[in-house]
Amino acid sequence: MRRPVALVLGPHLEAVSGVSTHLRLLLASPLAGDFRLVHFQVGSEGRDEGAFGRAVRLALSPLKLALVILVRNAAIVHLNTSLNTRAYWRDLAYLVIAKLCGARVVYQVHGGALPQRFFRGNRLLEALLRGTLRLADAVVVLARIELRAYRKFAPGLPVMALPNAIDYAPYAALKRLPSRGPMPLRLVYVGRLAREKGLIETLQGLKLAHTQGVAAQLAIAGSGPDEGRLRQLAEELQLSRDVAFIGPVFGAAKAQLLAGADVLVLASHAEGLPYALLEGMAAGDAVIATRVGAMPDVVVDGAHGFFVPPHNPLEIARAIGRLAADRGLLARMSEASRRRIAGSYSLERLASDFRRLYFELCAGRDARALIRSDG
Repeated sequence: MRRPVALVLGPHLEAVSGVSTHLRLLLASPLAGDFRLVHFQVGSEGRDEGAFGRAVRLALSPLKLALVILVRNAAIVHLNTSLNTRAYWRDLAYLVIAKLCGARVVYQVHGGALPQRFFRGNRLLEALLRGTLRLADAVVVLARIELRAYRKFAPGLPVMALPNAIDYAPYAALKRLPSRGPMPLRLVYVGRLAREKGLIETLQGLKLAHTQGVAAQLAIAGSGPDEGRLRQLAEELQLSRDVAFIGPVFGAAKAQLLAGADVLVLASHAEGLPYALLEGMAAGDAVIATRVGAMPDVVVDGAHGFFVPPHNPLEIARAIGRLAADRGLLARMSEASRRRIAGSYSLERLASDFRRLYFELCAGRDARALIRSDG
């Protein structure tokens, strides 16, 4: 029996982004046993092109998608996008082409603005956004807060929340070193070095914790536009001995880094569902995070770590101090974090969710029935 073809649209597979990670996981998941998953790249990552080449690609890429759909007889087009200006207008063309070619479309939104805020009250453009969303056969979001927002913005929209997941097996095999009182608390951040990730507040919070007599160190893994500014701030705060900028890490090196830490710090101003959160918890890290995006769906305050308000170094310092002072609590949070990811955020769960959705759409059924059956 021939497997139905599903085109999975998104950035270059080797790009450093959460969406690229999502694509790689889907393509390697058990979902590929039931559907022939074919990656179709959108965006500029990994391309050597100038302004003219980019313009030509943007004009021709939707036509190329039409050709691929028709030649491969694709049943599903799974469009991975974000609700930001650049991605929305670019991917609108792919959505329209996929529908014109007769494919069923899964429109997965990886963060960005909530729909009520995207066009800032412009009624005409808001009507366009509603029409865009209703073109899709199913809209997939990452967080419960997004699910509620989309249902309110477009009543009756076939929208469902399917959170990200990871391959838990490599993390289950990791051995953790015990964290004892005399040792400095080992903090880690993994991700893009950008202001909206709350790293300025994280450094300020670490400095405040030091002034209160708390021994703590921070490893910052990643790269980004604010790296120079963050290095300078660490020097100004006299944190150079306790803050290490170690650059991007991947695969086994990233897993070992997380397993060697006590606490993952994600003081982001806004988020979808960061893979660093899932990976850090799978490795056994407690969490200091802000209550944004899907992070409240994953983390239970006081059980897996502590929530702090965005833009609040003082609360970050307090959380660091509490975890440094109570290593028994830290150990309990570590075990709870690992159980949380193993139980609810495994790759098998993600593949099962999308398998069910894909089969419903291939059978010609309305995704609304599936969504109602899931509550």
